[in-house]
Amino acid sequence: MSTEEKSLHFIEQIIEENLASGFPQDQLRFRFPPEPNGYLHIGHAKSICLNFGLGLKYNAPVNLRFDDTNPAKEEQEYVDAIKEDLQWLGFNWSEELYSSDYFQQLYDWAITMIKNGKAYIDSQSSEDMATQKGTPTQAGIDGPYRNRSVAENLTLFEGMKNGDFPEGSHVLRAKIDMKSTNMLMRDPLMYRILHRHHHRTGNQWNIYPMYDYAHGESDYIEQVSHSICTLEFVMHRELYNWFLDQIYDDSKVRPHQYEFARLNLNYTVMSKRKLLQLVQENIVNGWDDPRMPTISGLRRRGYTPNAIRKFCDIIGVAKRENVIDVSLLEFCLREDLNKTAPRVMAVLDPVKVVITNYPSDKIEWLEAENNQEDESAGFREVPFSAELYIEREDFLEVAPPKFFRLSLGNEVRLKNGYIIKGESVVKDAEGKITEIHVTYDEDSRSGSGSEASQRKVAGTLHWVSLKHAVEAEIRLYDRLFTDEAPDSHKGKNFLDFMNTNSLEIVKGFVEPSLVTVNSGDKFQFQRLGYFNVDKDSKEGKLVFNKTVGLKDAWEEKGKKEANLLMNTQKEINKYVKEKDSDNANLLLKSIVENIKSIDNFSLINQTVIKNVKNDNNSLLFANLILANSDNVQTKDIELEVLTKLYSMSLKSQLAAVRIVAIQILANDTINLEDFKTQLLELKSKEKNENVLSLLSDLNI
Repeated sequence: MSTEEKSLHFIEQIIEENLASGFPQDQLRFRFPPEPNGYLHIGHAKSICLNFGLGLKYNAPVNLRFDDTNPAKEEQEYVDAIKEDLQWLGFNWSEELYSSDYFQQLYDWAITMIKNGKAYIDSQSSEDMATQKGTPTQAGIDGPYRNRSVAENLTLFEGMKNGDFPEGSHVLRAKIDMKSTNMLMRDPLMYRILHRHHHRTGNQWNIYPMYDYAHGESDYIEQVSHSICTLEFVMHRELYNWFLDQIYDDSKVRPHQYEFARLNLNYTVMSKRKLLQLVQENIVNGWDDPRMPTISGLRRRGYTPNAIRKFCDIIGVAKRENVIDVSLLEFCLREDLNKTAPRVMAVLDPVKVVITNYPSDKIEWLEAENNQEDESAGFREVPFSAELYIEREDFLEVAPPKFFRLSLGNEVRLKNGYIIKGESVVKDAEGKITEIHVTYDEDSRSGSGSEASQRKVAGTLHWVSLKHAVEAEIRLYDRLFTDEAPDSHKGKNFLDFMNTNSLEIVKGFVEPSLVTVNSGDKFQFQRLGYFNVDKDSKEGKLVFNKTVGLKDAWEEKGKKEANLLMNTQKEINKYVKEKDSDNANLLLKSIVENIKSIDNFSLINQTVIKNVKNDNNSLLFANLILANSDNVQTKDIELEVLTKLYSMSLKSQLAAVRIVAIQILANDTINLEDFKTQLLELKSKEKNENVLSLLSDLNI
């Protein structure tokens, strides 16, 4: 087997085997079949890259087919957005098609199925149908309308089509097997009544086909050879094939369904319903909000098609579900922008710098490299004057060790400019620094070749000439959720994990070369990150979106929080051993502050679970987290784990453990009753006065 063959993913292997077995390559055909009920998100990008990638590899057509069978949720806006996203990603479809194109053919086939005894009209309520369908472990039973005559079924179906009946009064069901181990085969719905306006067919139809019926038949009409779906459709494959059996003509290509693992990304949600909720409740500013995982949102934030395609290529095509770290997507973006984004200077939190020995009326134009990663990018000139803006965080009056920025008495280099030295500051009435006065070394200009220009200093700062600075609105975007899996926690709403700091809007200043930028232009603001021009920008008002930082701040934050919890556990050990009450209280205060500072729900939740063990210090740590964390509460812990924690804690030899556990139980009205016996038993033999006082307050 060649290296190329080894690198094939499993769907490519299937196609290669089909071709080797005699399937004609000119009959290969693929499709991307979105439902136009929302905007595409990053999860769809994987399917897009897979299907269109196969088309490119095998020189086969790929249709864009809109599965528009539910007018209650579908709109032309979504159709237009999907087409724009595909084109932006760099893919061209062979034909633009719609399931609604086939409504008449689907209806005709349904008539044939009724005549052949393979479909019938059911007039039960949805509740009764669910009951007679059984459960995964209990077979279904035939409904009262299953054996209606062909003539009655045809009459009712025509009446449904003509709009003679209200919604919910009748459905058309396939007659398959009510005892099938696959519940999808227990007489699934084929048509329902919907008196809704369709975005393409208007009010022509009063009945609409269900997805499972329309999808495979549409594949067949289009002669799609390989129908590629995500893993949740594995159980649908049997039904997909059954519907094809009813219409298949062996002179044509029969589609086959194959399933791959969908893209699951941490720190986001991929449900269209939940994304729609974010939009409808104005939690975000529309589908293209730069915090959204939609392709339009990523595009507006400054992502590139190359980065998304590279990301999809790296994660590959697999059969097993897994969660991909969003940091990988951001890495692909940084790698692409690093090669292409021009470097410019911007200051987002400005403080004024006055170079006291630089002529106040002098202006120099300094040469600055546009992109050191791209030799063809060339150079630009930036103005330099006696008054500048630098970042406020780049200055401290007194520098601590390893502070490599500006401070009084210390030198730094201004990017592309001179070496300056901090001399003094000016403060307002509140003590806030309003000006930093510095001196410069006239011989130290970058690139001059002088001895002074080659002098090593603590660091290099970016800056903007105050006289030439262009004011801009800077939108600092961050992840929308604080938790890795916001929609996976029992008893928690995904909205509980909204990142309140996901958008901060600041007024900054950029260098004058950016006056003529266009919407979508991308830049690296040196030392700050990658930014792009938002569509809200207009003449006289520049608006930039932060696309991504130069480093993964979340990874650093995650490591810091994990290390903080580890160190806090060590503090628990010190606290338990400390004999001096004042020192013990100081340690406890520090422990509580550390616990309160942790935002990561999953991390702190797992820390509680891991510390439910027969160890006094571990039990104390778990209880202190539950007692003091603003992010994890007793209802967030599995009942079995929580019960074990309470039981072990009340038996602990360490009074501090018993105290905190009783305090938690006192507020846990749901579980308090279950521990009354153990609490009474503890009360009868307890000797610690603090524990006894808490037990007395419980009134048990």
